[in-house]
Amino acid sequence: MARVGAQATTAAAADAPPLLRLAGISKRFGDLVANDAISLELRAGEVLALLGENGAGKSTLVSILFGHHVADAGHITVDGRALPPGEPKAALAAGIGMVHQHFTLADNMSVLDNVMLGTEPLWQLQSKRADARSQLLQIARRFGLGVDPDARVGELSVGERQRVEILKALYRQADILILDEPTAVLTPQEATDLFEILRSLTQDGMSIIFISHKLHEVLDIADRISVLRRGKLIDTVPRDGATEEGLAQLMVGREVVLQIDKEPGKPGATLLEVEGLEVEDDRGLPAVRGISFSVRGGEIVGVAGVDGNGQTELIEALTGLRKTKGGRAVMGEHEVTHDSARERLETGLGHIPQDRLRHGMILEFTLAENLALHDYRKEPDSHFGWLRPSLMIAAARRLISEFDIRGGRPTSKGSELSGGNQQKLVVAREVSRDPRLLIAAQPTRGLDVGAIEFLHRRLVTERDEGRAILLVSLELDEILSLSDRILVMYEGQIVGEYPPTVTAETLGLAMIGGSRAEEQAA
Repeated sequence: MARVGAQATTAAAADAPPLLRLAGISKRFGDLVANDAISLELRAGEVLALLGENGAGKSTLVSILFGHHVADAGHITVDGRALPPGEPKAALAAGIGMVHQHFTLADNMSVLDNVMLGTEPLWQLQSKRADARSQLLQIARRFGLGVDPDARVGELSVGERQRVEILKALYRQADILILDEPTAVLTPQEATDLFEILRSLTQDGMSIIFISHKLHEVLDIADRISVLRRGKLIDTVPRDGATEEGLAQLMVGREVVLQIDKEPGKPGATLLEVEGLEVEDDRGLPAVRGISFSVRGGEIVGVAGVDGNGQTELIEALTGLRKTKGGRAVMGEHEVTHDSARERLETGLGHIPQDRLRHGMILEFTLAENLALHDYRKEPDSHFGWLRPSLMIAAARRLISEFDIRGGRPTSKGSELSGGNQQKLVVAREVSRDPRLLIAAQPTRGLDVGAIEFLHRRLVTERDEGRAILLVSLELDEILSLSDRILVMYEGQIVGEYPPTVTAETLGLAMIGGSRAEEQAA
């Protein structure tokens, strides 16, 4: 398919016939109706955002478009020609490229090899490398996708890996690019860089389907916004005139409070005391450099910082997933510096991990089993060493309802849930155990606006009931909205402590090592 010329603009695209049509797409998985007679159009040179709650049917719809699923009803045309169902090769041939939420790259191969893989027979890869390298560099320069073709993918940052996925699609001459939750794993700066790349692509005539649940993102990047709710298309609205409040109401079906109102905290006894903590990263280099702080019951202490400044190593050290090099940590009356993760759980720790797939759940276990991971050895989940599945299922049914976990039953596997509902499952398990100290690392990553509102309210409730909460987040709005005190980490050190009234600009300066961070701290 020929690329639309660079003269194509959003205004011109509005008058052009649709490049892509989805008509009456329906898909059912057992009793779950994932898509219910959805019809959409995508024009040349525009960004169409698919906005919806977790489990609204966004990913299923684009999986049908890309040929990973076959619709039960409906049809798709690209540039007026029917797209064969269930054939990813046909989608690629029609000019459709897709960047999945979880990247599909071979970590042990170079950028160039990843881009070429599947485009040539294996025995011709070597002979085509020079031409492919030249073409790849030309595409990268044209769209500002700066990646070293010889770099090993496993050594790249998340943002760089995403650029490789986009390069793969462009190398295959895609005219339509589907991005499934593209910013879910990106830092704010990487997200900004991605948006600049997307604007460059649309100016060149590419059409983009941008899947997200983040309201400010779709208002920033989209030309039109289609809102899905529980498998149905609710409305498609132009960006001009759209508001976060209006989109949130379309998504959830009710008014959503975007900024949580809370009373000032009433701090009590210290439940976490960290003194001179030193932690090394996987390379044996200092990641946490002698930091000290405390968290009291009845308060939320937020930790802000650009990703990669020691937050991950700090969390892992506090939760028993990484050994400390020096210093000590005390939870309540117990020093836990050298305790195992299980011993810390028994001491009263709850942990919402930043990587739910690696540390939060087991995808092949059922929802009931995942919810019982910490306490399956105890009553009522087991009795004299024997598991009691019926009681585990009953408890899971209650938590699934309380935390609005959609897309599965207690006996469903964890892999059957959408990413956001997997996150809600982890949150449900950790909060329901009634911990004295809750460490919440990126707790709303992958959640939609309704789920974020619910979780924020729940964290404030936990605080008001006397829990100590350490909140580590890359979302400044979340830190500012929830925290009673804010710590800023930079290069493994705490460079400032601030009240919740601090401005985002002041925090941003401290996060990049502003020399006056200490003077500006409250």
